[in-house]
Amino acid sequence: MTNGLPRRFIDLLTHHHVVAAACWSVVSRLPVYLMSLAMVLVVREQGGSYAQAGLVAALYTLGMAAGSPLVARYVDRRGRRPVLVATGLVYPSALGLLVWATRPGDWAQPVAAVVAGVALPPANACMRSLWARLPLSDGERDIAYLWEALLTEVLVIGAPLMLAALMLTGSAGLALATVAAIGGVGALGLGFALTRLPSERPEEPEELEKPEGHAGAGFVPHSLLGPLKEPAMLALTAVMAVCAVPIGLMTLAIPAFVDDHGSPGSTGVVYACWGVGSAVGALWLGRSQSEVAVHRRFPRLVSAYAVGTALPLLAMSELTLGVALAVGSVPIALVSASEMTLVSRVADSRMLAEAFTWASLATVVGDAVGQQAGGLLMAPAGPRGVFAVAAVVAAAGAGLAFACRELLGRGAAVAVEQPA
Repeated sequence: MTNGLPRRFIDLLTHHHVVAAACWSVVSRLPVYLMSLAMVLVVREQGGSYAQAGLVAALYTLGMAAGSPLVARYVDRRGRRPVLVATGLVYPSALGLLVWATRPGDWAQPVAAVVAGVALPPANACMRSLWARLPLSDGERDIAYLWEALLTEVLVIGAPLMLAALMLTGSAGLALATVAAIGGVGALGLGFALTRLPSERPEEPEELEKPEGHAGAGFVPHSLLGPLKEPAMLALTAVMAVCAVPIGLMTLAIPAFVDDHGSPGSTGVVYACWGVGSAVGALWLGRSQSEVAVHRRFPRLVSAYAVGTALPLLAMSELTLGVALAVGSVPIALVSASEMTLVSRVADSRMLAEAFTWASLATVVGDAVGQQAGGLLMAPAGPRGVFAVAAVVAAAGAGLAFACRELLGRGAAVAVEQPA
């Protein structure tokens, strides 16, 4: 086994305190990585235009972006189980209504999409904040977040394949409803599994009204920005947003490059090289990462990511592009794992679920900005020009990461002193 890393994953995930939550968390996260695509397919299947399909998918994403920090804040204040149970029921119900009770052009379809986005179960935030609270060594926690990053890569590749398999035996609507139901069941299972694991003590209502700075145990201070009021956390989310922009740019440039070289049917294979390279990098290099302090490791990894982002500029065919993406994506999962480790260390330990949600949201926003910019730049610059812009933005992200290195180190030191 590569550096013994698969064995360390197995040892961590099969621990009797964690195994149920880890399994349910995988199930609950299946809808996250395919729902926007599934909605587009459903609206088109119902006879809607691409404009209507895009509106529904965009409103779902908007609801998720607006609602997820508020949902995560409630997790930190009231505990994981009630939120996971509530969202595990509302989320599939809203999507079921969208599929079976609405049609393109109805006012109810966009409403159902927004409600579903807001009610997306916060499985990512709950599981990642759990890893921060469990009594693990630094090395074990690094392995936990490396697993989270690797799982993301696997789900990005595997979830759309699952949707395609479901559509072979039924309609897009049935496939979407099935995946939504699976995600809801996973959220319910995760909610009950997490009740047996370490958690912050739920705050009493009177504790929540105490003024900021009160020393009472379990008190979660009121703040509009929540964990973003910490300079280190704000700097980290800024770096994450900038580093996500090249992903969005390349999402547009890759199919355009492949199309220009006359083989649009190979686009999926080229995309797969991107994800496979990241997963291999996590397994190949992951074990050695904990030997360097995370706030020093992070900018180095972002720099490696910037170099990898520039490799597609050397591609001359879809084959060489696939190789460039596979090699260049090696640091991506490691960057993601380091980001999660830093969030767990620089964020206020009483607001971890919200902190992880803001971190995820930063990458979503950066990705969306990159896709929009890629669409605007494609006509005047072509795919190679968009690749060049992606490399420049990634280099800027690396520079920002180095500039914030000491701030992240000080933030981590302060976080260690806070009660977990």
